[in-house]
Amino acid sequence: MRASDADLVERCRRNEPGAFEQLYRDHASRVYNLACRLSGSVTDGEDLAQEVFVLVFRKLESFKGEAALSTWIYRLATNHCLDYLRRRHAGGRSEPFDETVQPVSVTAPLRAERIDLERAITRLSPGYRAAFVLHDVEGFNHHEIAAILGIAEGTSKSQVHKARLKLREYLVAPEAAGTKRFGHRA
Repeated sequence: MRASDADLVERCRRNEPGAFEQLYRDHASRVYNLACRLSGSVTDGEDLAQEVFVLVFRKLESFKGEAALSTWIYRLATNHCLDYLRRRHAGGRSEPFDETVQPVSVTAPLRAERIDLERAITRLSPGYRAAFVLHDVEGFNHHEIAAILGIAEGTSKSQVHKARLKLREYLVAPEAAGTKRFGHRA
């Protein structure tokens, strides 16, 4: 753990004014983007990101410093989002893709290809989606993803590979077959 992370965690544990706010500012954008990508919805992403920081606040005492603070927070966030997706899937709740899902820093208008990709990502199973988003969207390496998701590094590689294959299938197969693609004619 970096010295600055250790200092920030200790300041939060002592309830020093502004400490948790600093932790939030340091990690909120990436947690929000992750929650939006995994949930496929800006509204759900906002709610999930808030819930994650409540979890961080409650569980900060259990942080041991064996991994980087950002990895620990991402693991909480990913697990919380995956639990949400599993509950939503178990309840039979299927929501339409939210075309406004995009990283906070992106200002370019959405193109049809990007919307199709976002929709395809929401079709992936939670495990594939998490590994893919963490690797190909957020830029984590497989070692970091393994730590975040609590899986083996080889499993991370396999899930990213399988996610890419599924995405190709979702994006290419409908056009080749001449069928409807995400509600639009191919």
